[in-house]
Amino acid sequence: MSFERFHLQPFRQRIEEPRKFIQVIVGPRQVGKTTMVLQLLKNSKVPNYFVSADGTVNSNKYWVEQQWEIARLKKKQAEANEFIFVIDEIQKIDNWSEAIKKQWDYDTNNNIQIKIIILVSSRLLIQQGLTESLAGRFETTYLGHWSFLEMNQAFNWSVNQFVWFGGYPGSASIIDDENRWKKYIIDSLIETSISKDILMLTRVDKPALMKRLFELGCLYSGQILSYTKMLGQLLDAGNTVTLAHYLDLLDTAGLLAGIEKYSNDKLRQRSSSPKFQVHNTALISAQHYETLQSITNKPDAWGRIVESAVGAHLINNSLITGYKMHYWRKGNDEVDFVLEYKRRIIGLEIKSGNSKRASGIQAFERECSPERIIIIGSSGLPWRDFLKMNPVDLFS
Repeated sequence: MSFERFHLQPFRQRIEEPRKFIQVIVGPRQVGKTTMVLQLLKNSKVPNYFVSADGTVNSNKYWVEQQWEIARLKKKQAEANEFIFVIDEIQKIDNWSEAIKKQWDYDTNNNIQIKIIILVSSRLLIQQGLTESLAGRFETTYLGHWSFLEMNQAFNWSVNQFVWFGGYPGSASIIDDENRWKKYIIDSLIETSISKDILMLTRVDKPALMKRLFELGCLYSGQILSYTKMLGQLLDAGNTVTLAHYLDLLDTAGLLAGIEKYSNDKLRQRSSSPKFQVHNTALISAQHYETLQSITNKPDAWGRIVESAVGAHLINNSLITGYKMHYWRKGNDEVDFVLEYKRRIIGLEIKSGNSKRASGIQAFERECSPERIIIIGSSGLPWRDFLKMNPVDLFS
């Protein structure tokens, strides 16, 4: 694909910096991490070595050392002052962060200028090996799901196509056959992400329960559901702590988040009932019996998909730009989303045109004194226009 994501230009500038660094690119599967880096290497004047850990034996703890030695030899052969070494699928190697630290410190002590780019598919790795073994040695770039603008520019998608088929570029060529497309999303993305980006990286005592939780979250995306009600829906002998943990794991893999309630009381905020939100609406559509043509003729059902698309747009940009995302509720009053950025808050109410509950805007204003409240959809900012913008610009 010749299309370049908007992330590439600033990342290219960063690579051209003379300093030595470890750059970690993290993001869900099939969002173009490898493609972006290969585009970068192709156009860079700095000699490089790209290698993937996919297919290696996990117990081979010397794999990183062997590949690093090859990179050093290639740098020496090129008679270069600097060199780029890229490792893809690094999570396949046991204790990889310790191995990276050892080789990085060796290069630092011997003044060997090798820039390291690591590609990973789960933010769980940031929480584990990186922060423990590589503290102070790495910088992270998050590469999220494709936005409407990107899918429109790359594939000429309409906004309705984006809302239904989501932001997976690898599936764009098969959307005319929806049954085939749904099978691809389920088998190649959902199942692979759960098995390789969660189950291979951490202990999960009840993988079947986690998968059912994911399916439930997709079904109720955009809705608030208490953990007690979840247990009743899942018919499992688990507990609320287990469900909260599994929901966090699904979030780190870029699948399903549980958004917390906005509150000045952080303890109450963390113990609140989560609001389900998919990271990509394709995760809903692939498990839905409807087609794009049929669902757009059902205003209520289509409205819920649109609201999830707005939420997915918000959550992906939050991971890139750094604002925090919540919902607000008090009694029967509710505001769909609360964005918190540099101690400023904005409320967002989504009106997609379907019949909804009464708004809680006035109650939210009295309780939280937001900087502003923005209605997206009917009588407000058109949701089609909102999907074209960076939500952090709302704070401008």
